[in-house]
Amino acid sequence: MAKIDFGGVEETVVMRKEFSLAKARRVLKKEVVAVIGYGVQGPAQALNMKDNGINVIIGQSKQFPRDWDRAVKDGWVPGETLFEIEEAAERGTIIQMLVADAAMEAVWPLVAPKLTAGKALYFSHGFGLVYNDLTGIKPPADIDVIMVAPKGSGTSVRRNFLNGVGINSSYAVAQDATGRAEERCQAIGIAIGSGYLFPTTFEHEVTSDLVGERGVLMGALAGIMEAQYDVLRKNGHTPSEAFNETVEELTQSLIRLVDENGMDWMFSNCSATAQRGALDWKPKFKKATMPVFRELYKAVKSKKEAARVMRANGRPNYKEQLKKELDKMGNSEMWLAGKACRALRPRDKAHGDAATAVGTRGRGTAN
Repeated sequence: MAKIDFGGVEETVVMRKEFSLAKARRVLKKEVVAVIGYGVQGPAQALNMKDNGINVIIGQSKQFPRDWDRAVKDGWVPGETLFEIEEAAERGTIIQMLVADAAMEAVWPLVAPKLTAGKALYFSHGFGLVYNDLTGIKPPADIDVIMVAPKGSGTSVRRNFLNGVGINSSYAVAQDATGRAEERCQAIGIAIGSGYLFPTTFEHEVTSDLVGERGVLMGALAGIMEAQYDVLRKNGHTPSEAFNETVEELTQSLIRLVDENGMDWMFSNCSATAQRGALDWKPKFKKATMPVFRELYKAVKSKKEAARVMRANGRPNYKEQLKKELDKMGNSEMWLAGKACRALRPRDKAHGDAATAVGTRGRGTAN
């Protein structure tokens, strides 16, 4: 493990140069990793492990033919490497619960009887275990309970792997019955292609994840974009101009500079007008949004948010309602303008080939 200074706070992380793929293969040599669920993270993690020489099988219900057929298309063979959930859980020694949070309660009774002594139960999100009053997940005392949570969607996990780079992941051990839980956990983290692994707890992971995706990663970002776009449009700016100034310049230019060098570097390398304006207005946005983030954190920490999501996702008409909400967003002027802008981007052959490779081999969906 390496000690890294994160802004004055020293943390211990697991690097691939220290915990090599060869070591991960040795640790997992006698393991059968059963990936339960082939919808979001399942395809990416399973394919990455398979490509890295790990013995992987898939557990997926035929009641969901889209996911079953996707698994077959990706090369998993029914009766050999693709099974119904109960059989995969029976065959596996490390059981990866990669079904949707809302499906945990229904799938757990199929998996629980197969968790015999010495096996490991693996998650990529703390939801199922932390909110076990909602999901019913209560692991037996004689198994390992571990987690590796990639900080990105299944699409990104697979794409980064195919491009020869990793995506960072957090990891945690909730229960060590065998004395090998941490080693198994870190080995899986390397096998799925993590760039590096940083320690957390199940509770910290689920809290930060739910806050993050409702906040900066998705909810807040989409809301702020819509607000700026609407103000520009109501003041006479064209859809193309409003979209470019709100989304296109951010995603195609500025955020990449932040990724490479940090926000301070970007502030130092923009025009004096942009620099001064951004520095002056940043505190106003922080002050305006801080109460919302405090409310959000409180809702997540108190479990009210998890309970609300489980209720909503469990409604019989949820998928129909979700489609209406997503269609409303997709058919809004802002995102129709975005579709037109994306179609106008120049595409080189290398970019197109990479996108094709991910589309045909990865097939992960957004988390």
